[in-house]
Amino acid sequence: MITGDDFFGLQNYTRETYGPEGQVKPDEATELTQMGYVYCPEALGKVIRKVSQSVQIPIMITEHGVATVDDKRRVEFIRRSLEGVQSCLKDGIDLIGYLHWSTFDNFEWNSGYSMQFGLIEVDRTTQERKVKESGRLLGQIAQNSLVAR
Repeated sequence: MITGDDFFGLQNYTRETYGPEGQVKPDEATELTQMGYVYCPEALGKVIRKVSQSVQIPIMITEHGVATVDDKRRVEFIRRSLEGVQSCLKDGIDLIGYLHWSTFDNFEWNSGYSMQFGLIEVDRTTQERKVKESGRLLGQIAQNSLVAR
């Protein structure tokens, strides 16, 4: 049991499946992200529910996102993931925040600039920034959530 902490920081990007022999590799038909993770937006809601059974303190989603060139897939990922978050909130799970990874397409330790997690595209030559549709969506969701309070 966790004691003495203000909140539990949860990071989630995918789901993994395990069997008697360990981790089960996804089949060839499974959609993978640029990081090689299974594309599974529903994993966030499921892991929140699992963690909430074990901790008695608030949960904060400290990292969540998807590496993909196709921003339409990121939009879908955010939508479906946050539906799971909303369901957890409706069921009374104590969630105190959500941080999306990442605001900008950034430098990933082992992959350099090749992974695209960001809500904002960055031209590495000119440093020009361009807000992606996923960034607009998350902004609209945040504004609506703040107004609803």
